[in-house]
Amino acid sequence: MTDSTTLVCPHCDALNRVPTARLADGPRCGQCHQPMFQARPVPLTEERFRRHVAHSGIPLLVDFWASWCGPCHAMAPQFEAAAQALEPRMRLVKVSTEEAPRLAQELGIRSIPTLAIFAGGREVARQAGAMPAGRIVGWAQAAAP
Repeated sequence: MTDSTTLVCPHCDALNRVPTARLADGPRCGQCHQPMFQARPVPLTEERFRRHVAHSGIPLLVDFWASWCGPCHAMAPQFEAAAQALEPRMRLVKVSTEEAPRLAQELGIRSIPTLAIFAGGREVARQAGAMPAGRIVGWAQAAAP
């Protein structure tokens, strides 16, 4: 029996089973045939965030941000660089607290940018404040299960 992982497609949100040993081989979605990883963060709505958290077999590193936040804009290219370093071991996503205020309140997001790691359907780590790519990668690797 092959050890496999569930991935939620970043394009169509379909659930895909991928052999864990093949995550780095450029898997494509079985439904929409788009690449499962593109080395950049995936923007998610509240509904999509909930689906990804509930079903992802790899940890999610979430950047909670807002359009009016200067530090959020400054960190955006750093977060994108971190995606290149962390995928496919981890999926990086962005959630706008302006577009998902109920989610931000539910999760207790009090300052932005805030990075949070979710694994197995629950939050396992959180860090507030902008960081350079290297620190994001180091923190995420140390904090993720």
